[in-house]
Amino acid sequence: MNILILGTAYPLRGGIAHYNALLFSHLKKQHNVSLVSFKRQYPKIFFPGKTQEEHGDPGIPVTSEPLIDSVNPFNWIRVGVKLRKRNPDVVIFKYWLPFFGPCLGTICALIKWRRTTRVLAICDNVIPHERRPGDVVFTKYAFHFVDAFIVQSDTVEKDLLSLFDQPRYVKVPHPVYEIFGKKIHKEEARKKLKIVDEKVILFFGYIRKYKGLHALIDAMKIVKQLLPVKLLVVGEFYDDEESYRWHISDAQVRDVIDVVSDYVPNEKVGEYFSAVDAVILPYLSATQSGIAQIAYNFDKPVIATNVGGLAEVVADGISGIIIPPNDPASLAAAIQKFYSENLEAKLSAGAAEEKKKYSWDAMVDAVEQLTAGKH
Repeated sequence: MNILILGTAYPLRGGIAHYNALLFSHLKKQHNVSLVSFKRQYPKIFFPGKTQEEHGDPGIPVTSEPLIDSVNPFNWIRVGVKLRKRNPDVVIFKYWLPFFGPCLGTICALIKWRRTTRVLAICDNVIPHERRPGDVVFTKYAFHFVDAFIVQSDTVEKDLLSLFDQPRYVKVPHPVYEIFGKKIHKEEARKKLKIVDEKVILFFGYIRKYKGLHALIDAMKIVKQLLPVKLLVVGEFYDDEESYRWHISDAQVRDVIDVVSDYVPNEKVGEYFSAVDAVILPYLSATQSGIAQIAYNFDKPVIATNVGGLAEVVADGISGIIIPPNDPASLAAAIQKFYSENLEAKLSAGAAEEKKKYSWDAMVDAVEQLTAGKH
């Protein structure tokens, strides 16, 4: 098939760009694939981070065309007309924010008008974590031009069915992020990162309110009285950084929490995951988490809250520990249990086994089944 992927690509940064690169590389094995990206993904005024571009290694190099301006309707029309001339068999886009609904919907409408082109949406979210006016309208507009969907958790499936009657879809779990290479020996990783602590856990990724870092800070106040555990908080703050730093100071846990307040380039991600004993996801809400799939790539156990699709991925007692959300005492108890019962080896082996369920072959099969033939 002649497949066109619309979405974020290197040098734009982040999990969507990583996902699209992996999807591109796996589809490319059997199909003719091209990738059209954004020349402007977010207006600077709306972007909470420091930069929208990746300055490190691309991880998986892909060729993309930066054509789309997310906020210029005239651009959407020009791009739609241009891509229509290529007459793709299939157009695929990742959907994670309704902000992109008008842009992606208009481009897809023009590409498929009076054509047999099929449009497939891979849904990270249907209803976003942080609701805004227009979310449902924008989503319904974009999805009006979609022929089939892939959802990656029960929560997203439920949200899709709440908005649309009998959509054509399949549920396929989020594949493992293999873009960051293979794990290295823990001692070697710790030496590179200058970590001297014996027990180390990791909170990784963009920091927003729904990810529950405040609850984890409170949990570390409890843990500190029980065990010598270091928490690494690694990621760029999309909330007020000072409120978190004040909370760390107020809880008197500055000595057990190290904060790396920046976006981590691709080539350094593996060092952080290889260096720790476990990864912790104290989310207050979620659909699924790419962080869990990075952890699995490095055979790392995951301590996660029972929200959204996290408990679908993290097998309690097998590859990690599941706990209630927004409960510092339960977070602390899970960390204590992990170390006092020496669970690292058992849960790491479980993570290595569990990750076999999250292959890109399954995602490619789903794409092919949903887009084969005419509707």
